[in-house]
Amino acid sequence: MVMRNLQRMLLLLFLVTTTSFVFAQTKITGTVTADDDGNPIPGVTITVKGTSVGTSTDGNGKYMIEAPVGAKILIFSYIGMTTHEAVINGNIIDLAMLGEDIGLTEIYVIADRAKERETPVAFSDVDKKEIEEQLGSRDIPLIMNSTPSVYATAGGGGSGDARINVRGFNQRNVAIMLNGVPVNDMENGWVYWSNWDGISDATSSIQMQRGLSAVNLATPSVGGTMNIITSPAEQNAGGTAKFEYGSGNFMKASVTGHSGMINEKFAASASIVRKVGDGVIDKTWTDAWAYYFGATYKINEKHKLELFALGAPQRHGQNLYKQNVATYSHEFAKELGVVQGTLDKFQEQDRKYNQNWGNVSNYSPDQYFFGKERERHDKSFLNERENFYHKPLVNLNWYAHWTSKIHQYTTVYYSGGKGGGTGTYGNIYRRDADGELSDDDYTYYYGDSPWKWDWDETIKANSGNDETVYIDEDEISREIGESVGILRNSRNDQNMVGVLSKFKILFTDNFKAQVGVDWRKAKIDHYREVRDLLGGQFFYFDGNEFESGSDYNKKLGDKIGYYSTNTVDWTGYFLQAEYSTKQLTAYGTFGHSFIAYTYTNHFKKDEDDNELFAETDIIQGYQIKGGLSYRPFDGFSVFANYGYISKSPIFDNVIDDNSGAVADDPQNEIFNAYEIGVNYQTASKTLDVKLNYYNTKWDDRAISRGIQDADGNDAIIFLRGMGQKHNGFELEAFYKPFYIIEIGAAVSFGNWEYTKDVSGTYRNFQSDGSFVEEDFDYYIADLKVGDAPQTQITGMLTIKPIKGLRLQFDARYYDNHYADFEPTSRTDEADKEQVWLTPSYFITDLHFSYEIPLKGKFDITVFAHVFNILDEIYIQDAVDNSRYNGYYGDDNQYSHTVNSA
Repeated sequence: MVMRNLQRMLLLLFLVTTTSFVFAQTKITGTVTADDDGNPIPGVTITVKGTSVGTSTDGNGKYMIEAPVGAKILIFSYIGMTTHEAVINGNIIDLAMLGEDIGLTEIYVIADRAKERETPVAFSDVDKKEIEEQLGSRDIPLIMNSTPSVYATAGGGGSGDARINVRGFNQRNVAIMLNGVPVNDMENGWVYWSNWDGISDATSSIQMQRGLSAVNLATPSVGGTMNIITSPAEQNAGGTAKFEYGSGNFMKASVTGHSGMINEKFAASASIVRKVGDGVIDKTWTDAWAYYFGATYKINEKHKLELFALGAPQRHGQNLYKQNVATYSHEFAKELGVVQGTLDKFQEQDRKYNQNWGNVSNYSPDQYFFGKERERHDKSFLNERENFYHKPLVNLNWYAHWTSKIHQYTTVYYSGGKGGGTGTYGNIYRRDADGELSDDDYTYYYGDSPWKWDWDETIKANSGNDETVYIDEDEISREIGESVGILRNSRNDQNMVGVLSKFKILFTDNFKAQVGVDWRKAKIDHYREVRDLLGGQFFYFDGNEFESGSDYNKKLGDKIGYYSTNTVDWTGYFLQAEYSTKQLTAYGTFGHSFIAYTYTNHFKKDEDDNELFAETDIIQGYQIKGGLSYRPFDGFSVFANYGYISKSPIFDNVIDDNSGAVADDPQNEIFNAYEIGVNYQTASKTLDVKLNYYNTKWDDRAISRGIQDADGNDAIIFLRGMGQKHNGFELEAFYKPFYIIEIGAAVSFGNWEYTKDVSGTYRNFQSDGSFVEEDFDYYIADLKVGDAPQTQITGMLTIKPIKGLRLQFDARYYDNHYADFEPTSRTDEADKEQVWLTPSYFITDLHFSYEIPLKGKFDITVFAHVFNILDEIYIQDAVDNSRYNGYYGDDNQYSHTVNSA
């Protein structure tokens, strides 16, 4: 009886609440597009005439506003567009805005944003509001976990150490774009998210186009393209301030200001962010700033300039060593079936354990980084692994509308990065799990875990006055004051400039084409430098062939290890044509690229005693892709696309960074992909469903190997034949039965595996001119591709019980997640066992926000996030058969189980 009465009370409360909403206001939804090309317009301001009630469109041009009873007109306004008043005569108002002789969706053209139910590719959008409501100051890739086939993790937990995987492809085969500018590393394709720490505060929207995408740059994307668009200068003057606090003593403050439109010509927005914290994982502290500036200047009715500048100077402690599961929890390890030998080898720590640091006593000297001596983050401990970097990005966009049929979109950009990561160099003392001391770099990598750094013992050895030291009973001679082991910086200093220009030609109302060029040039300096002498006065390094004598004694900031300069020259062009009617959209794209590399080693001499230099010929790549979307009736569409990519090899597969050897026949990697899908949306926009199937084949995955050529010189050869296939189904759905409840789902089922064994021979020449026939065999057929779950199910429930209050529950289930592994390690024909399958897991997050009701021009919103509210222990990243933290039993055999992962 009590339960029945409680149910009745809840039902009555529900009816009263929803009824009050029905009678108090009218909910109006719609989509705002540009009249000239139908592109959605984000950030359009919509107000109820005569009131302070307002909202703005999201990244898809969609909006929802609650108009008070009696309201008659909505006002739509945006910079450069004709202000429009619409009469309220229903619950749906769609609007095509007219431009004042100048388009407003230019940044979307540069970034190649896909359009709902028109562009024939699978994609998902995340707008600024969703980022604010769900991200909670985590690294920005983590917001994409609500979309199908996307898997992002925080890595070891250091701020900015996240990574993202799309359809089984890691970041090297996912194009990351910021305001239309590619930001993947030009040498190896990777993305370091710490470089963009704080960018979420300035992000307007993110679009993930999965697969080959419709992006018409010469740059090919395989797994997908992640388009990040920062907020343009706001039309209305004002500002926001935000303060955040979280676990690990995390604190973040953000301030943003907008000038508003001045004289109908100029508008500017600026943000600054300060972030500090100790880190949830031990010693993964962060000390970071971020800044953003955006400005718009309307030259005249035909031309407009936009300027974007952003960066994030930061330092943070890292946790880069994956551990055996028994190190974190013996109880959890037992549940996963580990054997007693594993438990004996790996002493239990806790879930926050980090091996990349150690305590230090009575040691206060500064360290060298960012170009000068600076104070350490903390005097009580030393991080072995710390990242420090600043990578500003500036782009100037020029939008020219020469005629009503010809438009030009050009961006000139610059990115310069300085910084790097830290590590040890030389002989550093460490203690094993039983407290035994050694300086051997390898003993405890393969021994009992967890070993720990002993900085005090290292400092004691470095600061001793004896001319010799004894380590592991071996006598090591040295000069007085010489450090036997130090901390070093591995520097990666970059300067990159680029130009991206597109001409859009509207031949008819139905047919348009684009032609564009994509030019980039990068110069990258790689070197190591002395960061911390750890009690000594100098470090001995004689690896620079241009030095001698006293030059070998290195002080803080001196270069050691290696020092080279690489350049990357990229030129590309593309052609795209699109035909579109109310029911049909078809497009085709051709892109052609030319890339060349050079290498200069500043530590090594060539035959003429000059710096060792190497360069490649121009390497060409190309892509061909196209798609078709058909809309037989409103709200429903079907699409298909196909693409073929011949992708140029990255720098590391063409030039050896140590010897300067250049590959004679650099081979392109080949990708074939197709995709089919259906989309459906009800007229009321309360139900939205997307379903698609994809199939991607990767042939001739690049494998390079260093050898000697017939002249006795170092060389690189390519081993061909390794292939992968990635296919699967993806579902994305959104349902809003009534205003206070929203339901979302993202489901993906993938099948990613290696297609065949690889075998062949090559010649490795000897110093006497003879050669040895070398065989290579990789037994990988039918092995699963690791590093991301192939089954992902995400559900979202949003409840808005009262005005201004929002509760969202996110639940994610991951399965068929195979550990990462290097396929070239499978050289034993008897070793055909599948890669270790990590346990599936279920994780739930809670997001809360409340808009405090205030009168006037001020708004206050409170956000709260609880990640992993059920406190689940789960494995998000794993490596199969770890040589560092694996247990292989008495016979020392690989097991491909939890014991050796």
